[in-house]
Amino acid sequence: MDHIPPTVSGARPVIGHGAEFFSAPERLIWRGYTEHGGLFSLSLPGVRSVVLLGAERNRFFYSETDKALSIRAAYPFFKRMFSPEFYVFAGVEEYHRQREIVVPRFQGRQLESYVAAMERETERFIDGLGTEGEFDLVDELGPLVMRIAARCFLGADFASRMDRDFFEEFRRFSGGMGFLLPGWLPLPRLVRSRRSRDRLRAVLGDMIRERRRNPVRPVDFLQTLAESRYSDGEPVPDLVLVNLVLLLTWAGHETTAGHISWAVADLLGSPDDLLRVRAESELAVAGGSIELADTKVLAHLDNCLHESERLHPVAYIQARKAAEDFEMDGYRVPKGTLVFSCPAVSHRLPDEHARPDSYWPDRYARGREGKQERQSLIGFGGGVHRCTGVHFAYLEMKVILARLFTRFDFDLLDGAPKPVRGMKTKWPESPCRVRYRARSRSGKALSSTDLPPIGLGQLA
Repeated sequence: MDHIPPTVSGARPVIGHGAEFFSAPERLIWRGYTEHGGLFSLSLPGVRSVVLLGAERNRFFYSETDKALSIRAAYPFFKRMFSPEFYVFAGVEEYHRQREIVVPRFQGRQLESYVAAMERETERFIDGLGTEGEFDLVDELGPLVMRIAARCFLGADFASRMDRDFFEEFRRFSGGMGFLLPGWLPLPRLVRSRRSRDRLRAVLGDMIRERRRNPVRPVDFLQTLAESRYSDGEPVPDLVLVNLVLLLTWAGHETTAGHISWAVADLLGSPDDLLRVRAESELAVAGGSIELADTKVLAHLDNCLHESERLHPVAYIQARKAAEDFEMDGYRVPKGTLVFSCPAVSHRLPDEHARPDSYWPDRYARGREGKQERQSLIGFGGGVHRCTGVHFAYLEMKVILARLFTRFDFDLLDGAPKPVRGMKTKWPESPCRVRYRARSRSGKALSSTDLPPIGLGQLA
């Protein structure tokens, strides 16, 4: 067991696969799979790296997190963006202490209040669209997702005051992400990220302290957080609370903005699935407003969202670092190795997914096989570190899309979108525009002569 996994071809002197990893990581990983199967090495500057692909190896990747594999050591840039003793970057015991504060906020009756907030913000967005026009999916749905997160996590007052620069502030903050980049490098995007972090921390810290001085009733997410204590009764430090709000708001928008944009594009490319989603959505909104119970009828939309997660995982690569030597498939992976899982490739392996490159939401309705396919998806991570807000994200996307597809007809203007290139969150590449037209109560698109005049309020 002295042999490490075989190395992918194409490594260049000194830099190895570094340039290709940063410019076209999925292409590199697909080549590794073609040459060596689901376990192979990459030659990256300054660090030994291996890639694990496929459902069985993914289970190892997540089940061994906090054991043979460390999530904290793999993401040094997250420590800079938040703090070294925060959430998944803290020790295992401290992580679970902080997680206990957050998890109840995404369960049971809490979700009902979030659905109402999702409804209000989506209706506000729809009212601003008027009766026809066009917009870029990410440019408009991204801020909508952010406003929903702000209303749910920071309160209705803050959401109503939030301007577009708050969304852009989070985009600048996201610039701090980057594998293998030393934090001390004076790169403009790293500098902008640190400055945005400090501004966001200041705003959120002021909000938490204000809630302590002037509590709101009934309590909302932010009020609960401001008053929270650990299970042993110890007060939660303000920096932990600020970082929790920052993480939830940022992570929710970073993943969901891309996911919902892909979902719209995928559905517009599959008219039969769109018809089924629209029929479900009409049932969900039949009572005038969507409540949590109404979302249960959106079964095909749920399958469509999972299929977009499979085909276009926004978090397309995930990392751990080996905390100890381990063996796999007859090879030895030494301690200190950077270990990658790649949802973008694992989700399309032909041995594990029928019609791997096709948009086929009904794959999840095939009984046991469909359940296994759904469980194999890792776009939101897996195991104990699976995204805490994944159910919130799916609920949010269902509410938004049910409202949009019952209110408008859409057409893609720029063809089937492609993912952004390089080591970036895999949102659809701009431009990714849609043209929309309001639907009549009969379900048909309104002609221009049917449309009411656009008032000044709609132009503002």
